[in-house]
Amino acid sequence: MGRQRLWRWGVPLAGGLLLLSGCADDSEAGRLAMPEPASAQGQHTLDLWQGAWIAAWITGIVVWGLIFYVVIRFRRRNDNEIPVQTRYNLPLEIFYTIAPVVMVIVFFSHTVRTQNAVLEDEPSNPPDNIVEVTGQQWSWTFNYGLGDVDQKADDDRFDDDFPYQSYVHDGGTGSYIPDLYLPVDETTRFNLRSPDVIHDFGVPAFLMKMDVVPGRVNHYVITPTREGTFTGKCYELCGTYHSRMLFTVHVVSREEYDQHLQDLEDAGLTSEKPLIGGEEAYTQAGLESEGESE
Repeated sequence: MGRQRLWRWGVPLAGGLLLLSGCADDSEAGRLAMPEPASAQGQHTLDLWQGAWIAAWITGIVVWGLIFYVVIRFRRRNDNEIPVQTRYNLPLEIFYTIAPVVMVIVFFSHTVRTQNAVLEDEPSNPPDNIVEVTGQQWSWTFNYGLGDVDQKADDDRFDDDFPYQSYVHDGGTGSYIPDLYLPVDETTRFNLRSPDVIHDFGVPAFLMKMDVVPGRVNHYVITPTREGTFTGKCYELCGTYHSRMLFTVHVVSREEYDQHLQDLEDAGLTSEKPLIGGEEAYTQAGLESEGESE
């Protein structure tokens, strides 16, 4: 009987500990198929993801253990045996009512804490850079500010007040995938605008994305933690050529970032205001490309 108990409880527990031990390393298996975060905000998302999986495995092991225990302990041992008939068990019913509520509260609190961490954008801690991002059918336009940033300028869509006095821009077309440059270890704020339909701006390596909604300006900040080249995409089905809405992210040093802005300026890609499109989907000021439809 002692050996039977050992196999009954020891094997599932050992298997669960083995699975959970994989979450401690930095491999793809340890991250549970999540990309390696390349941003400070992404680390919070990864921690929530791993914690949720650990909680799910613990819950699953407990439930499976109880199921197997009941199957073995209360199995029918002969054809003439009639199991004990139980109409109700008040303590058990209270437990399986309260326990899920407690679990939901714990999951909710951790989710809110993570959301507050990744969306932190306090006036007391302003970003180092602000990039105006326009998502249009079917590509992206990135507007970089030149000169000093005015942190008092907000992202109100009803005014014409922007944080920089002039801008350079890089816009994609059906045959050109635009590049987004970001300085490493600096915080960049994305102001997200759309002149036509809902898009979704995200970079898998940053573990962060957000809807780009017509008629409003969404925003979030990112602090890249390592240099490299990453892919970005639209996560919202936005029309026939949704698959074109790709962009390439280059996380570089401050010197390379400044040089990229200078190259755009030398190429004549400048404007006094960022290119954010017109008020309607078919009046995209500065976004039209010759020979291509809006």
